[in-house]
Amino acid sequence: MKVGEISMKTCVILCGGKSSRFGSDKTLFPFRGHPSMTHFLFSRLSREFERVFACAKSSKFNPPLPMIYDEFEEFSPMGALYSALKPFSGERIFIIPADMPFVEISTIRALSEQEGQICVAGDEAHRHSLCGFFDAALAPRALELYRTKEHKIGALIDRVNFKVLNFKNKEQFLNINYQNDLKGVDEI
Repeated sequence: MKVGEISMKTCVILCGGKSSRFGSDKTLFPFRGHPSMTHFLFSRLSREFERVFACAKSSKFNPPLPMIYDEFEEFSPMGALYSALKPFSGERIFIIPADMPFVEISTIRALSEQEGQICVAGDEAHRHSLCGFFDAALAPRALELYRTKEHKIGALIDRVNFKVLNFKNKEQFLNINYQNDLKGVDEI
């Protein structure tokens, strides 16, 4: 991909976590008039990407969403990333967790314009390792790291050509982990 060329072809929403802090599967929680938080994010991102998929261990959404299945029993961000990248080749895939529903479209576009095998979002306090564009060719590396019990995405990011693009508006990266995190989200 050439610098300045925008590639907004494929997005994968990761929906396979345990949601233990939330108390139930947060990806299925009704959200802002949508059947679930995942449906909300799917609706937003479908306006920007040619294809949007949910990645989870099972087809759990009603109404159904286009799926990519996380092929591992274990809950592992690296395993989920491998599963999300594996079906594609020759493109960069936008990866985002279902519990980060407020990332601005301008942020996604800015990330898409960057070079590198991985470009993720950051802010003054954090690197958001699962909010960014990943070269699909990294799937074998993700699998290799998963097999060696390296489950954190940082293990992959630190081994490849990557970039962190920092943004001032850190509220857009709100990660909904607890039901209390839903208080005040109408203001975002």
